[in-house]
Amino acid sequence: MRAFRWVGVVALVLPALLVSLTGCGGSTPKKPALTNQQRLAKAAAEKTPDRQAAAYLKAARAQLAAGDKSGASASARQALESLQKETDAELTAPRLMEAARFLAEGGEKKPAREALQKGVAAAETLVDPLRKAKVLAEAGVIAAEKGQGLADAKLGREILASATAAADAVEPRFRAEALSAVALACIGAGQNETAAEITSRLEETARAQDDPRSRAEALAAAATVRSRLGAGDAARSLLAEAAASAKSVARAESRAYAWLAVGQATRATGDLATAVEQFKEADQAAHRVADQTQQQQLVDTVRAAQTAAEKALEKQR
Repeated sequence: MRAFRWVGVVALVLPALLVSLTGCGGSTPKKPALTNQQRLAKAAAEKTPDRQAAAYLKAARAQLAAGDKSGASASARQALESLQKETDAELTAPRLMEAARFLAEGGEKKPAREALQKGVAAAETLVDPLRKAKVLAEAGVIAAEKGQGLADAKLGREILASATAAADAVEPRFRAEALSAVALACIGAGQNETAAEITSRLEETARAQDDPRSRAEALAAAATVRSRLGAGDAARSLLAEAAASAKSVARAESRAYAWLAVGQATRATGDLATAVEQFKEADQAAHRVADQTQQQQLVDTVRAAQTAAEKALEKQR
């Protein structure tokens, strides 16, 4: 089953929760949250550099939330030290971006820049151009974004140019996914003209897709970017094309994912009522998936998106 992984779409993972009942209506007590000291101990005990770095960054966020800024800074730096022992760029590149983002948001520009530069260097060695484009796109936003980034527009442009080159090297079937990631990153970096140019190519790539699910997902991604650029009419036109493609998908699982992508993009434009109806289409298709495990997972994902849209619509009224 091809993963649903478009940029701009909220990833919803809702595993079934098994609650054991005890006595008359009783339930298992909720496990108490770890203290920050316990989080740090757990991070130190991790067996691999990447997992250790991830745990230190998680602890850093908890420390920051608790008002311990110096402790959070120390944990983030410890994460960077852990990553120095990791040689797999597939692991280090995105984790370094996570660290750079955290440090930049905390105002620690120098270590954030160092982490970013190391992450970009690691990303440049990635063999998969799609993965490379996505990591570099994130790096470009961190570099250029004002306030919570490094506010370095020049560095951001250079990195996003590399991200665009990587996206152009992605095979046609997945190129739209890469281009949408870079276009959204350009918007985040304040480079709207570049984002518009890339989106024009994204639209061409989307319409060239033979597979209706791929075409629907790609057009939905393009609509999301156009909406972010303030081109409402263009976004609505793209969504109409995406919906037409979703309707033509025959296989139940693919049809559900196509409608899910269209619904998410429609919700992003603010048209909650239409998005709810599109999620209902996805739900109907999901219930026709033969494999029961896959069906339940897909139904849970679609229902979560539909419920969120319905709640947002109710607040809007």
